[in-house]
Parts: sequence; C-alpha cells; structure tokens
Amino acid sequence: MYLSKLFTSIKRETPANAEIASHQLLVRAGFIHQQAAGIFSMLPLARRSLNKIEAILREEINAISGQEMTMPVVHSADIWKKTGRWYQIGSEMGRFKDKNDRDMVLAMTHEEIVAELTGEIIRSYRQLPALVYHIQTKWRDDPRPRAGLIRVREFTMLDSYSLDTNPEGLEVQYEAHYQAYFRIFQRCGLPVIAVLSDTGMMGGKKAHEYMYLTPVGEDTLILCESCAYAANRQVALFRKETLPAEPLLPMEKVATPNASSIEELTAFLGVSKQKTAKAVFFMGLFDNPEDNTTYEKFVFTVIRGDMEINETKVGQLIKAKELRPATDEEIKAVGAVPGYASPVGIKGALILVDDSIPAAANLVAGANKAGYHMRNVNYPRDYQADIVADIAAAEEGHLCPECGHPLTAKRGVEVGNIFQLGTRYTNAVGASYLDENGKENPVYMGSYGIGVGRLLACLAEEHHDEYGLIWPMSVAPYPIHLVLLQDKAGQCEPIADELYTKLCAEGLEPLYDNRTDSAGVKFNTADLIGLPIRITVSERAMQQGGVEVKCRHEKEKQIVALEQLTDVIKGLMKSA
Repeated sequence: MYLSKLFTSIKRETPANAEIASHQLLVRAGFIHQQAAGIFSMLPLARRSLNKIEAILREEINAISGQEMTMPVVHSADIWKKTGRWYQIGSEMGRFKDKNDRDMVLAMTHEEIVAELTGEIIRSYRQLPALVYHIQTKWRDDPRPRAGLIRVREFTMLDSYSLDTNPEGLEVQYEAHYQAYFRIFQRCGLPVIAVLSDTGMMGGKKAHEYMYLTPVGEDTLILCESCAYAANRQVALFRKETLPAEPLLPMEKVATPNASSIEELTAFLGVSKQKTAKAVFFMGLFDNPEDNTTYEKFVFTVIRGDMEINETKVGQLIKAKELRPATDEEIKAVGAVPGYASPVGIKGALILVDDSIPAAANLVAGANKAGYHMRNVNYPRDYQADIVADIAAAEEGHLCPECGHPLTAKRGVEVGNIFQLGTRYTNAVGASYLDENGKENPVYMGSYGIGVGRLLACLAEEHHDEYGLIWPMSVAPYPIHLVLLQDKAGQCEPIADELYTKLCAEGLEPLYDNRTDSAGVKFNTADLIGLPIRITVSERAMQQGGVEVKCRHEKEKQIVALEQLTDVIKGLMKSA
C-alpha cells in the first residue's frame, strides 16, 4: 500500500477531546475517526489490525471446537421478554419499534438468541457438548462513553456460547475458555490477569474478567501478592477483624451534638470506628413479575464503622434492578434521621446487616433523633434484619481471604469476560434435550466475550512511547514501513519502487511512504504509526552499501545489502 493513497488523515496535533494516550495516538496516526460520542469509524489501518486480532480469536476458539456463525444485530423483543432482561435492563438497551409497531432490540449480547437456537436445534444428548461463536457488532447506549475505544456505545465483540448436558460439562468448557483467553491475549501482546467478577446483568453463578492493569482503567481490582487471590472490588472478599467478646449492656441514649459523621462521632465519644454501626441508605428498583411493572423500596444497610458498603453486593443480594442513594426526605419517611440513623424501630424498610455486625457487641448507633446516638446497640437483641451477609467493600490493606496477607488495589480495563450461566436462559425459553433414558433436561450454557476494539485500544495503551505507537508484529496493520528519501539525482526512487514490488511479491506487506515530504516528516509519520520494521532508502544508506533497517522498538539501525534484505526482514519478522 502506498501511504500517499491510504484513506486516512495523519494529524500533528493531539485532539482536544482525547483523554488518554491510546485515544490520542489512534486518532493522530489515522487509525480511527469519531463520528459521535462512543461511535467510531475504523479506518483502513485499524481495520487491518482488527483483522489480525480476529484471526487470532478464530484460531484459538476453533482450537477448542468452536463453530463460527453469524447472528443478527436486530432482535425481536419477544425473546428478551421471555428471559426478563427486557424489563431488567435500563436505558442502555437500544429499543425501537418496527413499521408494524413491534418491539425490537439492538443486540447488546446474544444469550437470548443462542438459547432460542438451542431450543430449535438441540434435541438429544448426542448433540452435546457444543460451542458456537461469532464476531459481531453490538450496541450498548453507555451514558458515559470515554477514552476513545476503551468505553464506547457501538462495538465489535467475539462472543462464544457453550452448551452442555450438566454443570460438570459446563465447567470443562469454562476452563477451556479460561486458558484459551490467556493464549489470545499473549499472542496479541497484551499482559492480562484474570479476576473473579460480578455476574451482573448476565446472571449465573461464576464469572471471571480478564484485566489489563493500567492507571487509566475504571475498575478497581483487589489483588494478593502472596497468593493467587484476585477479584474485582465489586465482589472481592477479605478477612474481617473479629472484636473481643463482651457482655451485652443496656442501650443508653447520649447527646452527640454536631456529630453526624463517623469521624465526628468517634472524636466526640472517644471510641474507635470498630465500635460504631454505620447506616447507609438506598432506594432499590425492583421488578413486579405479576404485571411487568417496577416499584421502589427503601434499603437500610448497616455495617461496622471501620468499613464501607459495597453497592454491588447489596444489589446482588436483594436482586435490585437499580440502586440509587436515598434522599433526606426518603430517609425521614421511614422514621430515620440523616446523620443520626439506626435500624432500631425502623418500619417499612428492607434491612441488610453486614456479617461483621452480629459479632460486634455494644456498638454506638444513631438514635433516630438529631443530635443523639445510642450506646450499646446489639444485633439481634435490639433490631432484626431481612438479610445478614457480607456487604463490605474490600480495600487496600485489608487481609486476603485466602492467606491473610495484606491486599493491594490496582486499576484495570476489562478486555474479556467469561460466565457460567447455567440454565437461566435455556429454562426461560424451554431449550432442553433428551438424555439416554428419554428424560427431558435443560441445557447448561456458558457465555464468553472479548471486546475487539477495546483490545486494540489497550494494545495501543501498552505499546507506545513519546513518539507514537509501537505495534507487536502479530497485530501490526503492516509489518514494514518503507520510506523513500528523495535525492537530487533521482536515483533512490527507482530502487525504492523495485524494492516495494519485491517485498509485495514475497508477501511481506510493506506500507510505502512515497510522498515528497522531508525526511523529518516521514520519520515522524513512521514513528507515529508504529509499524514494527522501518526500511529507509536514501542516498546516504546507498553510499554505505544498502538500505537502512530499524526496528520500531529499538534505537539501533543497520545497513543491509539489497540482495540480503528479504532474508533479514523475514528473520526479524519471525523473531518478533
């Protein structure tokens, strides 16, 4: 490809709306163009890299018996209503009506379609296990698209779906994907870790996320450097310090003026945070399955004062569609007082208590009266809970639940995820099979995804320097950047043209910069685009006996004779 003919625009200046390095460089180097918030065109350079990434995806999923197909981007809403997600998912779902006034969906994911196909195709245990996949466009109307391709609304995803006769078979295919995903990311050149994660809107009992560790990530990961424990903060566990046992004392109201926070309260009474009970309030949105409507309910959570509430854990426990902070008016409506609240005497609320509370005696809690708290509040003597469970957020410095070593917190970007869905979707649509005895059983599903564009962005984030991108050979749009530096005698151009033809004939895919720009402009362009190998045809190099060869990730250059060039290039490509 001639760079002068490449359908792209190389920019010298950093776009004003580009926040992180990958976004800046992919735009400047002419890989992507933003059409609207979270919506991008993939220009030819990006498309070639994506093709190489997708080839790796296909090879690795085919290697674990995947069968590729293509499923539609537009779905009838009927199947989403059967599984309940039409009602469970909020405004992120792209909904519209067709010309016959039927509800339709823009695909966010394809569990519903696979479950429906399974009900049509799978009849016997002899057809299982099975694994199907596609690489397809998705739409998720994210309210906060950001960071270029890291967080978008329209995106391409590899999503595969395993089908099995039982949980044991599902576990086998889950493990196969677990290992295949590490091979995929390794081949692409992206370091990742796998962490336990929330199942979210997908449902199911088990999930892992593949995380690229980077300060630009939005996810907080809780990791143990002493053992293998790794989890998204949304689901992370930790060892909670057990307080010494003590006899239960009678409740006592005490005046605590201007002490509406835990910090103010502990300072005023001279107690530790561990000896307080913190109240945090939400309004939960719930589905009413009887008439497919929704309703809100006040959620009153209680945790020891030295910990924080994990909103994700709360939402999962109570199966809330959404959670939001309760307003002061909503808090007062259940009989509590903001800043001085406790669950003692509260009616009409869903009360959740962290499992640290029952083992903590004689805590200080609100008195539900402004300016007052109660000493010696004990669970369950003084109040009852609807649920007692772990609702605490893990933090750096907490102790690992596996080995007791202090945990660390790091930021990351999710580039892949795997889920054990079980029978949630197949039960909803009636997808079953007949076993050896002719008995009908539900099919067990797994779901596995990799965001292709996000993977490209993370590769750009990982592989760059102050001059531009540095693509790994496996995903570079072209392996070679051939640069012609014009000389006054015009001797270099025919040599470069002949070299371009020869490299093409050898299948080495050069990008040929035949423009008339200066050497500085051409070298800056080559560094910005970041192809692995640069070959420069210049008068100086020819006088030294050949052409200049430089790898993008190295400072050293070498002069290679023309007759040896293709062998040298092939060697560099093979060793990359």
